[in-house]
Amino acid sequence: MSAGRVHPRLLIVWALLLGLVGVIVIVGRTDLVRPRPAGPGRPDSGQLLPVPVGQLGAIEVIDAGALHRFERDADGGWFYHGVHDASTAAHPHSADPATAERIERAFQAFGRARIERRVGRDRDPAAYGLSTPKVVILVYPPNAMQPLAQYAVGDVAPDTVSRYVNVVGATVGVVTIPGYQIDKLLSLIDSVAGAPATR
Repeated sequence: MSAGRVHPRLLIVWALLLGLVGVIVIVGRTDLVRPRPAGPGRPDSGQLLPVPVGQLGAIEVIDAGALHRFERDADGGWFYHGVHDASTAAHPHSADPATAERIERAFQAFGRARIERRVGRDRDPAAYGLSTPKVVILVYPPNAMQPLAQYAVGDVAPDTVSRYVNVVGATVGVVTIPGYQIDKLLSLIDSVAGAPATR
């Protein structure tokens, strides 16, 4: 074999080696930009709620101006709090086991709500029924006065199965979620507050 001639097998080995390096680089870059699964302290960007329901201490649903507040008791059970004036501020709070389980199931389902479509922040909120939202939802960490997140719920989308939601103050802006998620929250209010919630 002369010094100036390269053996064909050596060329094949080098080509395979370069190809392998290229695949490794592509896989490495893809892994960097791929969304990582949710874990403790790292919410899934496709989820509506920023944290799991288990990390929440209270949820408020304002429907047509009526405030419906749900809280956890000292044992972690959910109960319907409603609204109390100063004269009843010291009343005891305890969760009825059956009601607490119903509330827990409804909130766990809501906690699984996923963003279907991102409409964006640059759109006119009136076009989605968000200038005067029908429902407002606020979620709170335990023992907090300020909400962790706020959601204004607007109209049913043209597909008739989704609802427009504005994630207030977040960069995501207006999104759609499955409409049944809101329907279930309003049904929960119907069942625990004693009077049908307005739509």
